[in-house]
Amino acid sequence: MMNLFVYSQLDTSLQQYLLQHLPQGITVSFRTSMTNDAAQKAFSEATIVAGNPPADWFNPVPANLEFWQLDSAGFDKYSKLSLPIPVANMGDFFARPCAETIVGGVLAWYRGIHQLVRMQQQHEWNGKSIRNTIQLLGKQKVIVLGAGAIGMAVKEMLSGFGCGIQMVARSNPAATIHSREELLQALPATNVVINTLPGSADKYMTDELFHALRNGSLYASVGRGNTTDEAALIAALQSGKLAGAVLDVTEKEPLPADNLLWNMPQVILTQHSGGGVADEDTGKVEQLLVNIKRFLSGQPVDNPVDLSRGY
Repeated sequence: MMNLFVYSQLDTSLQQYLLQHLPQGITVSFRTSMTNDAAQKAFSEATIVAGNPPADWFNPVPANLEFWQLDSAGFDKYSKLSLPIPVANMGDFFARPCAETIVGGVLAWYRGIHQLVRMQQQHEWNGKSIRNTIQLLGKQKVIVLGAGAIGMAVKEMLSGFGCGIQMVARSNPAATIHSREELLQALPATNVVINTLPGSADKYMTDELFHALRNGSLYASVGRGNTTDEAALIAALQSGKLAGAVLDVTEKEPLPADNLLWNMPQVILTQHSGGGVADEDTGKVEQLLVNIKRFLSGQPVDNPVDLSRGY
């Protein structure tokens, strides 16, 4: 008998769907129907774990744990874990939703949608006032930080607008910029930087890089909040070096009430909604079922990751 512990928050219908489609011989415990103490006990007895439990629950690692299916693409908080078992993430499941959100935000910023929404809230009909300030996305020169699944989806979408696009990655052949020095040389001719980097690139976007950008540029981030030096970002917005920002992720989430980003009219906050889709939880369950079947049959699981390496 194998024990599956589901940390992911699933509604009753998806719990039933999972139970109906699991291979025989697997007992399931759902964290959402248990006290915290009972959940930690079930976790400690698990053969398979689904979802993203607190990192400290792995101290110690469950003695019988044989497979772990994350329900996210990122797993930065587990970077100190070293597990001798297969671990899988959601791969590129969230890539296109994230790309659509950040490209949609950038498009909205250039077309003044964020300003028009505020006018609507105030019952103010004054679109004429921004007609001479809004711009075309297709005329912008863009650098995409990261050439993973999100970055490639962003490039595909922006290509349809006719943007000039360069990508940054250490070794990915899809990128044309492979070092920080090359990036510093390219930034002065750039209008938009879109950050899709993983959490392992801590504080990658620094004051030095913001300063190298063309005056009046736009910064967008949909990777991980810790990859941006937020103090440097705010300073660049306050000085006018950056004309605006589109942020799906921030250093602290939820964004603290006293954070200056809340009240900056040139900033669009999409509140880490980027990966969301209406059938998100269904997709997580389907991926779990696929990988449990692959694991039980001795096949390599889809989307394996190395926690300590960050990919």
